[in-house]
Amino acid sequence: MSKQQNSDDKKIRLDKWLWAARFYKTRAIAKAAIEGGKVHYDGQRCKVSKTVDLNAKLTIRQGFDEKIIVIKALSDQRRGAPEAQALYEETTASIKARMDETQRRRIMKHATAAPDHRPNKKERRQIHQFKHQSEV
Repeated sequence: MSKQQNSDDKKIRLDKWLWAARFYKTRAIAKAAIEGGKVHYDGQRCKVSKTVDLNAKLTIRQGFDEKIIVIKALSDQRRGAPEAQALYEETTASIKARMDETQRRRIMKHATAAPDHRPNKKERRQIHQFKHQSEV
């Protein structure tokens, strides 16, 4: 029996699976993300020691992105990226939502251009006066 088939029978903790699937660089970071509510297991917050099942749905927030994935295989060993990507499958709705959000952020970045210079003394006074005008 190979190690991959043998690992399907084992119970694997969520933090260890996330580390093996290369979502987080260390198990400590995976643990912090789970405890911080960045990882949801079947739509609910969970504990670090939650046992992972096949075909379970995980929602993972990383930075601005939110990924919805389905667990396809179990592993407790961190291997290369191609093998790690075989452990899960991202839903098509999740991929589309991430692409749309990325496009929206890219458009917003170009829409709000940075000023071409720092404000001088007169402009700073005008800014300060404008900000405190609404308080009075």
